[in-house]
Amino acid sequence: MLASFECTVDSGVICTPEFVNDLFEGGIIFHVGDFAVTRIHFLFFLAAFVVIGLLYAAFRTPKVVPGKFSTAMESLVGFVRDEVAIGIIGPDGAKYVAYLLSIFLFLLVGNLFEITPFINFPITSRMALPAFLALLTWVIFVAAGISKQGFRYFLDIIWPPGVPIAMRWLVGLIEVVSIFLVRPFSLAVRIFANLVAGHVMLSLLLTSGFVFITAFQVKSFVGIGWFAIGLGIFVFEIVVSVLQAYIFTLLSAVYIQTSVQPEH
Repeated sequence: MLASFECTVDSGVICTPEFVNDLFEGGIIFHVGDFAVTRIHFLFFLAAFVVIGLLYAAFRTPKVVPGKFSTAMESLVGFVRDEVAIGIIGPDGAKYVAYLLSIFLFLLVGNLFEITPFINFPITSRMALPAFLALLTWVIFVAAGISKQGFRYFLDIIWPPGVPIAMRWLVGLIEVVSIFLVRPFSLAVRIFANLVAGHVMLSLLLTSGFVFITAFQVKSFVGIGWFAIGLGIFVFEIVVSVLQAYIFTLLSAVYIQTSVQPEH
């Protein structure tokens, strides 16, 4: 598919919209005052409501013998609590369970939108969302470090103990850049880049395969190959979606742990 400045409806070429964001946001759905709600905004809220709905449906009426769905959700919550929050952060991790569980489920649902029929768009492929969540994690682990250690949190980063004095300034500089710049940036870019790459590959392979197959020409055989590869990547993207949500949550717990337990 091409975007052209000079095109007609009959040419089969997509015209460049007045605003390039229309290519990605799907246009405006409705307005709330002067604020325009696009398809992306709608998907953000949909992911949040899906997470709330799943948790509400699983735990609204506790039972002695829970059903299969409630058992599955309890296992998921228990995994985040025991293996990620408490398992990595330690006893202090109990207070961060709600945050870690929330971002894991939200990112998981948002990532899986990539392979959801009639949606087919991962909300984490827009940099604003991963950047916001990474910044939120950054604020939490910095605040946790200040709460646990006070001003010494910054002092130990700038002038790290246990390092030869001649090297402290260099190690301190590296730590400052790593903690305050690299961590939030890499946390956001990792999930963003993986989901964008998967979304682009799926779109190109499945769309071009469909177009070639429906052309009913020699290139239809090429289209079958593209479509088959696209279906393979479709399955692979399910794994990527789950893995990237887990990695983001895991690294968030690791960063919090380094703030509340600097001796480790």
